[in-house]
Order: sequence, then C-alpha cells, then structure tokens
Amino acid sequence: MAEGKGTMASLSGKVAIITGASSGIGRAIAERFSQDGAIVVVNYAKNREKAQHVVTGIQAKGGKAVAMQADMSQVAEARRLVLDTFKQFGRLDILVNNAGKFMPKLLVEMTEVEFDQIMALQAKGPYFAMQEAAKVLKDGGRIVNISSELTHTNFAGATAHLGSKAALEQFTKGLAQELASRGITVNTVAPGITDTGVLTEDYRQFGIQISPFKRLGLPKDIADVVAFVVSDDARWLTGQIIHAGGGMVM
Repeated sequence: MAEGKGTMASLSGKVAIITGASSGIGRAIAERFSQDGAIVVVNYAKNREKAQHVVTGIQAKGGKAVAMQADMSQVAEARRLVLDTFKQFGRLDILVNNAGKFMPKLLVEMTEVEFDQIMALQAKGPYFAMQEAAKVLKDGGRIVNISSELTHTNFAGATAHLGSKAALEQFTKGLAQELASRGITVNTVAPGITDTGVLTEDYRQFGIQISPFKRLGLPKDIADVVAFVVSDDARWLTGQIIHAGGGMVM
C-alpha cells in the first residue's frame, strides 16, 4: 500500500464516522481515512450489503472498519450512531456528515413531504448528530460537513436541496466558534458535480461543460480534500467552506 505510506500515521488509532458511506463520496472518504490509519464506521441507511462490501474491501487492505446502520433523516437514529460508536470504541475523533440525496425539483413542484424529507436528511439529522458528537469528541477532533458548490451559484431547479445544504454551512460556522476552545475544528467541504455513478447524462455533460478541467470530479478528488481537512496540517482551519469543485464556473 505504497500510496498511503506517507500519511499512514496521520489518523492512526483515531475513530471516524462517515455517514452515507456505502457508495460515492462517502465510500471514498472511508477508504482514504482507512488508508491513513483510522478506524472507520461505515454508516448506511438501508443497504447493509453495500456497506459490508466497503468494510470487506477496507479490511482486505489491512484497514479497520465496521458497518453501522442509521437513517440520518431520523434524529433518534443519528444520535444512536454517535452513541453506539462511542460505546464500541470508547472514543470518537472525527464525524463526517456526508449522507444526502440530490433532489432536483422546481419550487412549484415540491411537496411538503419531500421538503421535510430533504431537510431532515441534510440539515436536521446532521445537526443533532453534531450535537451528540460535541459531547464525546476528543479534544482536537474534527467535524466535516459535506455541502455542494451549487449552493454558491445561480443554479435553478433544486431550491430545497440547496437550502438544506446552506443550513448545514451555517451550522458549521456557528459550531466552529462553540468548539474552538477544545481545539475541535468544524468545516464544510463543498464538492462540485461529482461522478458518483448516479448522474443522468444531462447532468454529466453539464458538469463537464462548467469545469475548467473539462471533466467531472471523482469521489477520490473530494476524499483527498476531506483527508486534509481532518489532518493535523489543517488545525488552523475552522468555520470555513472549502470549495472542492475543481474551479467550476457558472
């Protein structure tokens, strides 16, 4: 595992929760953290088989990981994920709120049920996960919230989705102030359009068009940024929105 040798000690022995880690960006973050020496909690909502596949892959490379179920749109389950992790490992060092679902829908088409679902998954659940984590995080710990570069554009057709991500970004700024005395940093990483395997061809082409690199972001691109944000090298970085969109322009 030569690729990770230079950074293996950076997260050695630390315990990290990555929500929504059975695929896409969350999976890439879990794999990168494991490469850097962390014990990784691979959270999933429904598909245990996919989450266990990620765990097995990590273990096959000598890493440590477990799969834990929790629907992050449910406050009680979001809290339980943090508590169960702490009970099992006796510590928590990193929480990455990654679980989410892109919901492109015009305001006039959005139902109240759909609105509540997206807010619960991408704002309310993460808020209370952070509340629980704040009680048990090791001093010097890390919280990273995964938002979206589209929140900072004039992108039309996903107002509720982007509103939930904007709320998460504001939580980041406030909590960074609350936890600074303990050396805990709280930051947001905002990916651009990323090739997670679920994009329609229209969105793929749109993402390529607005990228100066003329390609989509890859989950590994985002995972590498998140790995820096949780590293000791980023100890002076808190309350920030790190734009990880490859310079996308709209």
